[in-house]
Amino acid sequence: MHDSLFLKKIYLFLFCLALSGAAVSAQQVPYEVVTNNGQTFYKYTVKPGEGVYAVARNFSVSVADILRHNPGASSGLQNGQYLLIPVRENSQLVNTTVPMPGSVRQGPVENQNKTFKHTVVRGETVFSLSQMYHTSVEEIYNLNPGSKEGIAEGQVITIPQRRVISEEKEENYRYHTILPQETLYSLARTYSLSAEDILRANPGLSVQTFRIGKTIRIPFFESYETVVPYHDQDTTLRHKVERRETLYSISRQYNLSEEDIRQANNGLEQGLKTGMDLVIPVKKGALRNGSTVQAESQANRLLVPSRPSKVNRMKVALLLPFLEKNNDNRHLRFQEYYEGFLLAVEKMKEEGADIELYVFDIGTESDTRKLTSLLETLEMQSLHLMIGGFSDNQIKILSDFSKAHNIKYVVPLSRSNEVLNNGMIFQVNFQPSYNYTKASHVFMQTYPAAKVFFAAGEKDDKADFISQLQSDLKADKRSFVKVDGSNLETAFLAQLDPAKDNVVVPASGDSPSLKRMVEALKKIKETHPSYTVRLFGYPEWQTYDEELVKDYHLFDTRIFSSFYVNEQDPATRDFMQSFKKWYDRDLLNTYPKYGLLGYDTGLFFLTALARYGVNFEQSVDQIRVNTLQFPFYFERVNNWGGFINTGLYLIHYDTSNSITKTDKSR
Repeated sequence: MHDSLFLKKIYLFLFCLALSGAAVSAQQVPYEVVTNNGQTFYKYTVKPGEGVYAVARNFSVSVADILRHNPGASSGLQNGQYLLIPVRENSQLVNTTVPMPGSVRQGPVENQNKTFKHTVVRGETVFSLSQMYHTSVEEIYNLNPGSKEGIAEGQVITIPQRRVISEEKEENYRYHTILPQETLYSLARTYSLSAEDILRANPGLSVQTFRIGKTIRIPFFESYETVVPYHDQDTTLRHKVERRETLYSISRQYNLSEEDIRQANNGLEQGLKTGMDLVIPVKKGALRNGSTVQAESQANRLLVPSRPSKVNRMKVALLLPFLEKNNDNRHLRFQEYYEGFLLAVEKMKEEGADIELYVFDIGTESDTRKLTSLLETLEMQSLHLMIGGFSDNQIKILSDFSKAHNIKYVVPLSRSNEVLNNGMIFQVNFQPSYNYTKASHVFMQTYPAAKVFFAAGEKDDKADFISQLQSDLKADKRSFVKVDGSNLETAFLAQLDPAKDNVVVPASGDSPSLKRMVEALKKIKETHPSYTVRLFGYPEWQTYDEELVKDYHLFDTRIFSSFYVNEQDPATRDFMQSFKKWYDRDLLNTYPKYGLLGYDTGLFFLTALARYGVNFEQSVDQIRVNTLQFPFYFERVNNWGGFINTGLYLIHYDTSNSITKTDKSR
């Protein structure tokens, strides 16, 4: 199909030197090389059953590379179709036919039986990794000198392998970091599993996430057993000695030493003779035949997400301890959450959704018998979506149930480590470490050239955020100034730059520290009006009194937050009016507001279920809804775990007394 491109054709042939009549079992197939617009390509003919992903892996290029140069490939490949494959410098082709036995040399194989590698992603800490991998902080420190001072995105650290044998089947697993040349098929062969077994244990695995350096969980009973990767496992071939062949020529043919062949054949005490049947030791990774290629292709197809399957009637349950009364009137907040959720259901029904909603009280935090009994009913087992749970015990029970029955489970009000191990979970409440890394990134974008000040306060409650931001500033080769709390006015004046924006970041988010710092800055503004001083702060600042809000505007303040309500927004006003009409009262004076949280959560997940069906997690990054208080952006924590909400707003109190809310989630 590319003949019309008038490409200049260059032919590349691979020759194999035959020694003294040596028989070669297979030779590499030569690929025609063509040039187009100055770029060099292999011209490749698609084989039966091959998909884009398989071809990409064979040529060590990305799927995106193939689709970019072959637009027609996006709708699938056909047997005999021609593809242009970009030639990379120093690229090594992975032959899809049968390479010569022993022709694939194996480098040193990383032993993952005692430890494995983890590549740090944004928001992860040593503590969060210890929880994710069921180890201790001290063990990680011991294996990774310097990690006590912190870890950085992209850093590769060593984690102790899981060493647990349990009578519970799902508790028996180990971890594996994907190595070069490994495929889903070869991993399955390594651990004597099916490809489906690995995918069930890692719901986050896909064409995009099956990458070198990524860690997956392997369901595995004998966690103490020593495992050798499939590509490096030993096997044997039979070689019949031809006339005039020598031990040297045979060893060269199979990339072995003469001693390797002697040891496999009792030392060859009688010498090498024509017609002798030799045992040839090789690695399994060096052997590929038609059935292997087909099995690889079938396994790779499993990594492609299935198409969305719509749900005609959505079965949803809201499960909270509505009747548990305590000193903080928590039950009133749960009630308001439910009332806001009902308004989301009403809106979805107006748009044509068919929703069957179950609402249950699940008992007290300490007594879970009511919840356990409830989950034994057929109604619960046929759900598409569960929302609720508050205490650790309740969330654990609901998490186990969701995993056993393949039901998506939303944790709306709490944070739980269950999200680290259950691919069905969506945690709405943010994780501080992820929140802080994203906020730091937003700061760096917002103030690329400002002089940055860190002001000490009466508390040190923002130490983790301050540490993250200072680390990012250092990485960007930007300096900053630390100001102690003894005499703020004098300390600031000594360091403020009249030619730059000066941005002050307090080390504490508490109100007394903020007021004291603002008073010092106001005095400076009076005596040095030409200085530009701005504030950058924290979610709790939106809860402080009106006098401080005036000061926010004075200093062109920005705060980051995972929630914010703009009560002047028309959609928010409409919600408030509807709430008042339906329930004859206003929302509780809380931060965040539970009625809006119930509405936002309901609107997001009911929309997800309506658009994409029960497997909406495959398209969760494409879901856009007009939430009123919470930004929703869900990211999977690991290949076997669930999703956490990393949504973030940047709230700007500008000098013209306007307030703007910008979604910085993506």
